Amino acid sequence: MRDYLLTEDQRDCLQEITNVAMGQAGSHLARLLDVFVVLSIPHVSVLNPTDIAMALQSLNRESRNDIVHGVCQGFIGGGIAGEAMLIFHETDFDDLAKLLKYDRVTDEQAQYELLMDTANVLNGACLRGLAEQLDTHFSFGPPMLLGQHCNITDLLQNNNMKWKQALVVEINYSIENHKINCDLLLVVAEHSIFGLTEKLNYLLD
Repeated sequence: MRDYLLTEDQRDCLQEITNVAMGQAGSHLARLLDVFVVLSIPHVSVLNPTDIAMALQSLNRESRNDIVHGVCQGFIGGGIAGEAMLIFHETDFDDLAKLLKYDRVTDEQAQYELLMDTANVLNGACLRGLAEQLDTHFSFGPPMLLGQHCNITDLLQNNNMKWKQALVVEINYSIENHKINCDLLLVVAEHSIFGLTEKLNYLLD
């Protein structure tokens, strides 16, 4: 186990502030799309790339198929650098397009644009909420496609993860009465964990 990188108090604090940030993001999405957004409780752990694949497979175990689509977006600020990975599973693109007031999604390019726009909305709202509570500011890189119509293992390999372990916060989003499900993973690589724990310690004092 590598969870010694975080104390129990630090883990609880991170889970609490992420929960607040996700709630803000979910509320923003609900108002934007006029839907009810269902959120899981954030799960905080220290994982390596293989662990992440296993965790996602576990989250999606009940899916009827293992086809996923993924987008990642880097963020940096206040001594913290990482990426937000948004993994879509059991998602109907036509349903998503209808909510975002797109025309019917007819090809992979249209699906790509839909994934990018959804990632911008979800990642941006969550990371801004997290940064505000940490009293810092995150700059965002452009969202990048990890893969479309692939399995989780291939999708994560496409990301070419260069770190050995990372602090990972996992949250599941789903939209009630719509076939839209996604997992958001906030990944803070090992070299940035110290910067994050310093911020958490300040909140705990």
